[in-house]
Amino acid sequence: MRYHDEEWGVPIRADDNALFERVCLEGAQAGLSWLTILRKRENYRRLFDGFDASIVAQYDDAKVTTLLSDAGIVRNRAKILAAINNAERVLEVQAELGSFSDYLWSFVEGQTIHNRWHHLSEIPAQTDESQRMSKDLKQRGFKFVGPTICYAMMQAVGMVNDHVVICYRYDHLTHA
Repeated sequence: MRYHDEEWGVPIRADDNALFERVCLEGAQAGLSWLTILRKRENYRRLFDGFDASIVAQYDDAKVTTLLSDAGIVRNRAKILAAINNAERVLEVQAELGSFSDYLWSFVEGQTIHNRWHHLSEIPAQTDESQRMSKDLKQRGFKFVGPTICYAMMQAVGMVNDHVVICYRYDHLTHA
């Protein structure tokens, strides 16, 4: 509830580390509940050096072994290696485009898409925008970035406002 009331759907701009964190956590969530990841989020932040891509990109086999031995995160080798790989890709995007944030937000033309859902059942698992984002991220070498994962990240970071219209957060975020 606290996550919904304070974070979900609030736009994150100009904070490449926070956006890298969300990409990693959404990927870690694949096949699990979001609550599981939320409960482990502080451990992820600690173990992944605050999601500083320049640090995570330097992780070696010893660090991977340390991460795999810590029950405070999801101990899945593929997901851990994906986070390290994705850190390297974030650095490449920054070198090419200047900002990971600007790159991600370009898929929604820099503006939050305010949907007008009346029922949770109307909210899609993916959209054209998340499919384009996923395809481009994959072409750049990112891992665990399918269109459903991308859409969940887009919702979380406020690229789309998918609060239903009767939710008090809908109006708050629409007029923020």
